[in-house]
Amino acid sequence: MRRFLAVMVIGWLATFGVYAAPRDNAHWVTTWTASPEARWDGDFALPLNLPFHLWDQTVRQVVRVSLGGKQTRVVLSNAYGDAPLVIGAAHMALAGHEGAVVADSDHALTFAGQSAISIPPGAFVVSDPVAWKIDASSDLAVSLYLPEPTPPATFHWDARQTAYVGAGNQTADAAFKTDATMTTRVFLSAVLVDADAHASAVATLGDSITDGAGASMDRNTRWPDFLAQRLRQHDVAVVNAGISGARLLRNKMGDNALARFGRDVLHQPGVRTAIVMIGINDISWLDTPLGPHDATPSPEQLIAGYRQLIAQAHLHDVRVVGATLTPFEGALIDSPMKHYYSADKERVRQAVNRWIRQNGEFDAVVDFDAVLRDPAHPQRLLPAYDSGDHLHPGDAGNKAMADAIDVPGLLGKQ
Repeated sequence: MRRFLAVMVIGWLATFGVYAAPRDNAHWVTTWTASPEARWDGDFALPLNLPFHLWDQTVRQVVRVSLGGKQTRVVLSNAYGDAPLVIGAAHMALAGHEGAVVADSDHALTFAGQSAISIPPGAFVVSDPVAWKIDASSDLAVSLYLPEPTPPATFHWDARQTAYVGAGNQTADAAFKTDATMTTRVFLSAVLVDADAHASAVATLGDSITDGAGASMDRNTRWPDFLAQRLRQHDVAVVNAGISGARLLRNKMGDNALARFGRDVLHQPGVRTAIVMIGINDISWLDTPLGPHDATPSPEQLIAGYRQLIAQAHLHDVRVVGATLTPFEGALIDSPMKHYYSADKERVRQAVNRWIRQNGEFDAVVDFDAVLRDPAHPQRLLPAYDSGDHLHPGDAGNKAMADAIDVPGLLGKQ
């Protein structure tokens, strides 16, 4: 009797637009992510690119989904907040230009039927499903209204996408009155779609090379973006779990890879394969302003970290593909990071790459080093693929990386 009454109540609420119960046969797949990271202290070498707080303001953030679906949900994160995060209203629409959205595409988001939500410290919330069919490679605008003074304690530093900030509650407005812009993301961590039953996702765990540093702003030209274009015909989403400055074994710009692998990769709905390319910042931060005293780990220490990622992935029946670390001689030489490269650091990279190629512990290997290196000077990036800082590939290099991936091997269909 109680179950009958509960079903009747949910049906009545759904009828009047108060609550939409998830479909029993929905197949939720993560189609986009921005891995959360903790706001760092002001004495760190890199600027935050964040306001002190957001108060009675709307933030409109644009994301490109990789795979479409019949229903859509968003995930909001207060992972690093020390107080509840109050969202006064949230909307989703097709993105237009300069912060605007496409007319008549707006959808209000609810959380257990409510338009506002208070997210406890350390928690995340998933919105109710929106019965809205979106296509692969659609650009969505997610608007969050923050009615209270809200320090952006949980953010993603390098969005490679402009976000728009305006006064008051503009979540439902087609045109957006912009007071400021940001190149960071705040609180928005994932978009999920109700995809076809056989659809799945590939997650890319990495650092700034995966996050997109060196890619053109607002152009979706990171290497995972190009891979998403290739995998769309296979009904496979690509979710980017890169964090600029991230490391395999240490925290600072994001948690270490072993700590965040579950949250950012293994627990994402639909993920069946992970590509791992991380470790160059572990090798190179010594003698730089980012980690002047952070000793370079030995190849054996890095390999032990990779083995832990492999073990974690296999416990979840997730394939894990190892990617070689790319060339970096001359990296950041014209910046305060001019000691990022050294011959000793290069020897560690070469030893790690030999293990990735030869050991056979990954389910498959993609040799990004071979793709991007200059044949005439293998310790350096090929100039045509270099963004200019000798560390991060540009758009052409990102496309070459994605094109080099063997799709049957990636998906385990050989």
